[in-house]
Amino acid sequence: MSPHILVLGGTTEARELAAELTARPRTRVTTSLAGRVTRPGAVHGELRVGGFGGAEGLADWLREQRVDAVVDATHPFAGTITANAARAAAATGLPLVVLRRPGWRPGPGDHWHPVPSLEAAAGLLPRLGQRVLLTTGRLGLAAFAGLTELRFVVRSVEPPEPPMPPHIRVLLARGPFTVAGETALLRDHRVDVLVTKDSGGAATSAKLVAARDLGLPVVVVRRPPLPDGVTAVPDAAAALHWLDGPHRP
Repeated sequence: MSPHILVLGGTTEARELAAELTARPRTRVTTSLAGRVTRPGAVHGELRVGGFGGAEGLADWLREQRVDAVVDATHPFAGTITANAARAAAATGLPLVVLRRPGWRPGPGDHWHPVPSLEAAAGLLPRLGQRVLLTTGRLGLAAFAGLTELRFVVRSVEPPEPPMPPHIRVLLARGPFTVAGETALLRDHRVDVLVTKDSGGAATSAKLVAARDLGLPVVVVRRPPLPDGVTAVPDAAAALHWLDGPHRP
């Protein structure tokens, strides 16, 4: 029987992994997306969109679809689905690996302010600047809604949802971005502080280089911790190696 692998997707690494797996003979691959983006990138193999109904719903789906292994390649800040995947894998006895690209690390010349949450980032902002480039996604802007004296440029793939700060300009764009383009953006909007999540990867890291070159402070929201006991790998190649190891489906 062909092995069936569920890839919890939404990232570049998930698409890379699905492409590699579907190129293998007699391998069934299903990529699951949360459905928060209306125009997701193309994926190889089967595609399902939408939630599972919590950990119990995911466990039921894994049994019904006779899944043999689960790869959680969701965004580093998709903490709910990662927790549900760990619980569902434990309930069904299926092998699970979490594919997480490495986080960013500050270098010489960086002025980073690590914080544990969006709320903590909002609390720090008034001491750092008045014109903010906010690149934390379209969700979660409520944390900044009370900062009525600040001016925000919000960049996201799709239009943000209220509540949000009163003084806001929305830029719809999808990476990858260049250092030159990010530098021009920061200068054109007279940004004096950047806020970002520690998403990792190269597609959106140019803003960090631009902020360093301009001497701007950067508020970096740290990633949520992974569930206890899960195995994590940094890229698609490592996930393939894991699947080919003792947990081979």
